[in-house]
Amino acid sequence: MNASRPAAANEGLASTLSAVAFFFVMTAYYIIRPVRDQLSGAVGSQSLPLFYGSTFLVMLLLTPVFGALVAHFPRKRLLGWSYSFFIVGLLAFVPAFLAQDRIGARQLGVVFFVWASVFNLFVVSLFWSFMADIFHSVQARKVFPLIALGGMAGAVFGPLVTKLLVQIIGVAPLLMVSAVALGVALALLFTLSTNHDCREPWHRDEVIGGSLWAGIKELWTRPFLRYMAILIVLGDGIGTLAYALIADYAKLHLPDKIARTSFYNDLDLATNILGAALQLTLTRWLLMRKGAGWGLVVPSLVNLVLLVLVAVLGIGHIAVLGFAVPMLSVMMIGTRGFAYGMTKPAADALYTRVPRETRYKGKNFVETAIWRFGDVVVTSGVTLLGKFGVAVGGMAAIGAGISVLATWVAARAGRSPDLLPEQQVESAGKVAAPAARPSISS
Repeated sequence: MNASRPAAANEGLASTLSAVAFFFVMTAYYIIRPVRDQLSGAVGSQSLPLFYGSTFLVMLLLTPVFGALVAHFPRKRLLGWSYSFFIVGLLAFVPAFLAQDRIGARQLGVVFFVWASVFNLFVVSLFWSFMADIFHSVQARKVFPLIALGGMAGAVFGPLVTKLLVQIIGVAPLLMVSAVALGVALALLFTLSTNHDCREPWHRDEVIGGSLWAGIKELWTRPFLRYMAILIVLGDGIGTLAYALIADYAKLHLPDKIARTSFYNDLDLATNILGAALQLTLTRWLLMRKGAGWGLVVPSLVNLVLLVLVAVLGIGHIAVLGFAVPMLSVMMIGTRGFAYGMTKPAADALYTRVPRETRYKGKNFVETAIWRFGDVVVTSGVTLLGKFGVAVGGMAAIGAGISVLATWVAARAGRSPDLLPEQQVESAGKVAAPAARPSISS
């Protein structure tokens, strides 16, 4: 019992520091997100395939670079190089935004949309890979919803900071504020890596090793990764459908740049408040009592219900707490709120039950390149269906059918045969430690 007390104290401190670190990660991102999203609202959904297609190509180019970093650098240096790259990128955009009139808003907008999307996917994916590396599976089901809650708090705080400071310091200096927040997150992650790893000491500073293309190769060899890749395309594709339809709505009804920014800012706030409420209530209970697999299934069912409502009710306004809210906004807030508040903690809890190389390379490839490939497919599909005269209700009906398939895939992912049973995760890590070292060095 006495030996368990220091371990429990370390787990509590590690989860608290992790939640604070994720708070600053999400604050950094949500400071710049409304600026990116209002650009989408300015051009409408017809330009989104170009935006997402460019992002997808950049992801493919960065995949071997990230794989090489993972293969040759220990965890702490990997975090340092990756986060420092994005901090420098934020600072580099400051003079570009100061010279926006000379560069042109459209040209700068395309570049910034791609860069902000890459920033979000790589920084967040690497954070959760690191979390899956320092917590055991049973611990993850308990602490990941709390850590995600810290991120949701940052996702609420970031838009509030943006709304306050943009009136005082303008757009360009906001990037410096974001860079400072990301730097604080990096310092906290360094502390966690050095002093508060809840797993075995032998792997903390060990190079993960393997091939730089392992993330792509593992997609074809691991059933769990295949399920997660399909779920990314199908499940998160529903959120992309909502995003594309909202872009058309904003272009039609909100011609003013400030009004669009405020509209997207309000969507972010509502989405993140819903996500935080889920993590405080349903998500942690569901993961602890029913298992992480249910955390993938329930959001898919929610998507199905929301899409059926849009197909039946259309895009008109409905009354929510006395306010008239567009049905498309309800769909976007609901799909994304459950994605952030339930799907993400559940998926990352499952990633604790795969090898380290899969946690970093395979997970990163699925959550970056595959995710953006899904975005390209969905936004291109929306554009094509629009040209054939398919209205929003028809698109929602098609999305409802896709959600049925996504629900089945989610259930399969939670029971994937290559997931290590939870009771074996800790013991397997200890047993595998001596054998893992030679293969890494070779």
